Amino acid sequence: MSAQNSLPPSIKTEIPGPGSQRLSKRLSEVETHDVTCLNPPPIFWQKSSGANIWDVDGNRFIDLSAAFGVANVGHSHPDVVAAAERESRELLHGMGDVYPSESKVALLEKLTSHFPQGEKSRTTLSSSGSDAVETAIKTSILKTGRSSILAFEGAYHGLSLGTLPVTHNVKFRKPFESRLPRSTHFARFDDINHVEATMAAMNEKPAAILVEPVQGRGGENVPQPGFLPFLRDLCDKHEVLLIADEIYTGFGRTGTFFACNREEIVPDLLCLGKGMSSGMPISACIGRESVMNSWPKSKGEALHTQTFLGHPPGCSAALASIEIIERMNLSLRAKELGDKALNFLCERLTENSKVSEVRGLGLMIGIECTNSSTAQATVQECLRRGIILLPSGEKGTVLSITPPLNISSEILSFALTTIVESLEDQQ
Repeated sequence: MSAQNSLPPSIKTEIPGPGSQRLSKRLSEVETHDVTCLNPPPIFWQKSSGANIWDVDGNRFIDLSAAFGVANVGHSHPDVVAAAERESRELLHGMGDVYPSESKVALLEKLTSHFPQGEKSRTTLSSSGSDAVETAIKTSILKTGRSSILAFEGAYHGLSLGTLPVTHNVKFRKPFESRLPRSTHFARFDDINHVEATMAAMNEKPAAILVEPVQGRGGENVPQPGFLPFLRDLCDKHEVLLIADEIYTGFGRTGTFFACNREEIVPDLLCLGKGMSSGMPISACIGRESVMNSWPKSKGEALHTQTFLGHPPGCSAALASIEIIERMNLSLRAKELGDKALNFLCERLTENSKVSEVRGLGLMIGIECTNSSTAQATVQECLRRGIILLPSGEKGTVLSITPPLNISSEILSFALTTIVESLEDQQ
């Protein structure tokens, strides 16, 4: 099936519209205050297709977020929907670690076929990105017998108690410090000398170095060529595992199937999620067989599992999504569209006093604003014009551009022009 057709925005009401405002009020009375920001009220989504979102008021938007980088093959891709629907009619739920489904086996085989450099690997499935990172951390402890982790400033690896210690932003960790181990050391991202100094200052060698090949929520930070190979060599030298968190960058997002492929790096453990199924809650930790064999063989009670492991509709949706990425060569498309988008933004925003840097890799692009108020104002103005855009970076100063990989060049150009115009209007 070819790329889904996407349409330009169509705004019929004020933003947010009356329907969204009513739902916002209802939500305010039942949801925990911390979850959804209601000031200003959000738009409430009703349906989606390709790069388009419709809200409950009938307004149509272009989604430049791919819903947190999930919809790699577009929202509600017919092939993905059909695969999940077929499996749901036959087997809505399974017992993934007791009586598995065939779709689980097929997905594990597919993931293994994509492990970097074709190395023999094994995989543990789970439901969310933080689940996958926790699996990787547990594996590194089993393999090395050590518990410390070297992570990076700007890193975001999840908010569960298992991943909070390796997520850098202190605002997430501070309320729960009393329950968190103090075994994570943070080095500056893309700073070889600081990584070496940080490791040397640790009381013991870390079990692993945990890195995002491109930082996502940290602000679309792209390391210089050679940084990931340096980490690989450092890990080999000190018998430390290298964990690549590709939950955001995986499945074509940065212009190669995995971002590690760009410099032919083979991590010991690879964490995946988001674009893996383009819409279903499923994730994975893939590792070299020699590393994953640190887990004992199950004798009827798994040491690490969860109720929805190998969820059949999720596995089928992931298989369909990966097949689309392969068939349409969306990795290459992300590179080509991303290069054009980056060039366009650099040219148009070079003289803009509100912008300090434009950076990116593939369809993972960040516009660094001089302050968070500029970024937030741009996000709100773009939303009023029908463009869904999210802020990123630990201080909220970056405009994050991560659209579906099969977005049309015309729709992407329209959306990028809207961002540029919104920034120019603020000068």
